[in-house]
Amino acid sequence: MTEEASAFQNLTEPVEDDTALDIDLDRASIPQLRLRMERGGLDAVGLTEAYLERIRALNPLLRAVLFVDPTALDQARASDRRRRDGQCAGPLDGIPVLVKDSVETAGLGTTAGSLALRGVPPARDAELVRRLRNAGAVILGKTNLSEWSNFRSADSVSGWSAVGGQTVNPHVLDRSPGGSSSGSTAGVAAALAQVAIGTETDGSIIGPAGMAGVVGCKPTLGLVSRSGIVPISAEQDTPGPIARNTTDAALALSVLQGRDPADPATRALPADGGVHGFPPRSGALRGARIGLWQTPAAGDPVQQVLAKSAELLRQEGAEVIDVDLPYQQLIGELHLSVLLGEFRRDIHAYLGGRAGGPRDLAGLIEYTSSDPRERACFDGQELFRLALAAPDPRSPQHRARRAELADYARRSIDEVLAAHQLSAIATVSNPVAWRIESGDEKGPLMSTTTPAAVAGYPSVTVPAGFVGPLPVGLSLIAGRWADARVLALAHGFEQAADARRPPRYRRTVAGI
Repeated sequence: MTEEASAFQNLTEPVEDDTALDIDLDRASIPQLRLRMERGGLDAVGLTEAYLERIRALNPLLRAVLFVDPTALDQARASDRRRRDGQCAGPLDGIPVLVKDSVETAGLGTTAGSLALRGVPPARDAELVRRLRNAGAVILGKTNLSEWSNFRSADSVSGWSAVGGQTVNPHVLDRSPGGSSSGSTAGVAAALAQVAIGTETDGSIIGPAGMAGVVGCKPTLGLVSRSGIVPISAEQDTPGPIARNTTDAALALSVLQGRDPADPATRALPADGGVHGFPPRSGALRGARIGLWQTPAAGDPVQQVLAKSAELLRQEGAEVIDVDLPYQQLIGELHLSVLLGEFRRDIHAYLGGRAGGPRDLAGLIEYTSSDPRERACFDGQELFRLALAAPDPRSPQHRARRAELADYARRSIDEVLAAHQLSAIATVSNPVAWRIESGDEKGPLMSTTTPAAVAGYPSVTVPAGFVGPLPVGLSLIAGRWADARVLALAHGFEQAADARRPPRYRRTVAGI
């Protein structure tokens, strides 16, 4: 019997948590865990061991985790010593965290899912990992992702990388986890860590978090440093936290946020920006005005989840108004052509400063062409080739197109918020997860993540409901630096909806 088949035999029902801990890892929040630690009923070593055991039990099936940090228990022991000495490092002290494998971690692989980067591991942490360590977090390991964050080929398969294979959706194992932060979202959904870090250029946190039935937070660009992250575009890339509840996501974001001299985008962070209150403010929905952005392309079952979400928002005291975001066709026409040149610029800079592996995009194309393992799932790398031939991002032509694209994206949100005096815009986060082998890799055509991604504005997805056993998320979007507001609104919806369910690891489901 294979390792995966053996694992599946034990997963016909939800995995039971370590009874010695007397704690439900799936439902426990960081404040609850910290309280248990302070009262002596839990320590960081026991919590870390419980998560490592879940990784051992579930990861052969899910392929969400690429590498486990061999120092994880040492990190947990250090946390317990700090607690005994009354020197708690911060709000995540002793809390196990997984990190997407496009984010550099000292001594661990950082591959972006590609065998081309399996050489010398980074000597230094990315700024966000440094912040996690300074706050006492236990870095459990690195998560799988869509190789090169889905920017190698139009035929890329979400959740697949040559390094880690195919991550699957923990709710139904033959369904896509979405991408590109697939391992981070699937890992949090399956309680392989308390929090995970993802990254997004357009939809790579929000989409897979919705499909996994967890909370995903894409911050305002500049709230969290991008230094030490494998890039697509400095104009859009941002990391963010993924968690099973909004309180944990907000706590993690409070640790990640802040200025970094190595990332110019963070210089714009206002003194009163960011997220500071925990849990997020209660009662935020009462009196709020929410714009409802319909998404017929997602299909009737998903639209029904959105309709029920709107009714719940009204019951909680919000006024819900139907809206339509303008300029979407123009944004779609400009988007890819602008990203291509920025990818070439930024990946050249990243590879040129990294020890080992290809030194530029041409070298990366040559490596991918020569290694059959890189082509085991899909063969193409046309986005790489188009990027190699794209106009120089320093050219007046490119700068004008980027400015036009950003202007349309910001206006598409700002004008709707202002015209209706809205607190936020709500829409669905994801289509129903498609079968991995269906050939319908991208699912129904949706672009609800694109306006906020291109504008650099915050969005948060929170579990909203299900189509059969497959989750659908509700996204809340607002203007620049409104991160605290969207998290507060998401928290209010989360408390009212109580829509999250732990995955049951079904092998398949018919009729959806």
